Amino acid sequence: MDFRKNFSECLCLLRKEKGISLISLGEHLGVTDEAVRLLEKGKRSPSFEVLCSLADYFGVSIDYLVGRTDKPEVNK
Repeated sequence: MDFRKNFSECLCLLRKEKGISLISLGEHLGVTDEAVRLLEKGKRSPSFEVLCSLADYFGVSIDYLVGRTDKPEVNK
């Protein structure tokens, strides 16, 4: 399974569905818009902190972000 590809596609889709700019998402994550662009293009993998922050920001599970499930719900 290509987790990086799954992650990049999911991130791009979530960001566009929510109408969030690269700059805005980068500011929330504490990274540049270029760093977000590289994540979406699959040219960079997220740190553990960024992955967790993205899951919290979009209200989805980490498993959903990396393509291990097609259900976005977070189990708490």
